[in-house]
Amino acid sequence: MATPNSPAPASKVVDHEFVQTEPATDRGDPRESNQQGVPDLTLGDLISSDGLTASTVVVVRHRPTERKLQAVLPWLVADRPDLFQIYQSFQEGRAAACLMRRTHLMSFLGLEPGRAVFAGAFQIGDATPVSKEIFQDTPGQAELFELGQSRSTGSSTITRFDLRPIPGWDRWIGRLAIDWPGKELSWFRLAEKNAFSITAITEENRFVQTMPDWRDLNLTWAQLQVLPRSWRARLAEWRGVYLIFDTDRRAGYVGSATGAENILGRWANYGRTGHGGNVQLRSSRPESLRFSILQLTSPDLTIGDVIALESNWKARLHTREFGLNGN
Repeated sequence: MATPNSPAPASKVVDHEFVQTEPATDRGDPRESNQQGVPDLTLGDLISSDGLTASTVVVVRHRPTERKLQAVLPWLVADRPDLFQIYQSFQEGRAAACLMRRTHLMSFLGLEPGRAVFAGAFQIGDATPVSKEIFQDTPGQAELFELGQSRSTGSSTITRFDLRPIPGWDRWIGRLAIDWPGKELSWFRLAEKNAFSITAITEENRFVQTMPDWRDLNLTWAQLQVLPRSWRARLAEWRGVYLIFDTDRRAGYVGSATGAENILGRWANYGRTGHGGNVQLRSSRPESLRFSILQLTSPDLTIGDVIALESNWKARLHTREFGLNGN
């Protein structure tokens, strides 16, 4: 369920972050007018240029209070839009009442104070009251809970909205940024009563996050399910030795990956099963597992040499005697 999120001064000049993504043949079309020196642009300009009326639009800025969910929400927008749709389709209280009076939703994420990055435009369809049990049992909701979304609700009345993407707006996802002045707790606002200055249109999608150095990876089991495509591609190239740490049992398991899709292939197996077929890990809760890489190896290193490195790490980390390795 979407939850609430220092003011930044409104930009009066289209700044250097704007890029010319397509020729601006018609200066009257704000969707193409992003050059230095072009008059101020606002979200309202985009809304009206698409034939929509501002008085039908509600603008929301998602910034979950749950830190774990906040960290992966950009991944969901970029690579798991199905989960993002489930996340924002359930509303309660004043937010639900507001959506019932509107026909269009402009969705943003709050990645930094005073700003909001575009996450999609939607037509608001049917609104259906649901019980807490239906909310919690909705397909996909269990994944969101594992990713950090709270199971609790602040209201006894929950409404599920049928949100349908509006064609043509996906080009701005992760690229269009606007000012979000004033109190950040005011996370849903009426389009016609607020001035949302466009502060940037970037070439790259900000929701497609650069993969950290392999030494800094420390992933939860739930995060394995929603890894960005670019991260998955890199993990599929890497072979080496990895560590799975059980935070409940305070013990580790050392393994190696040399087969199909390398580390991605092994971790995807753990993601599907929770244990990857390992006897000791069958007694672990998947939610308590953390995944990291101990050592990357050359792609042409023999399987025997990789297994020798794995054995060496087991000896150094004592995972046979005091951990979860059985051999």
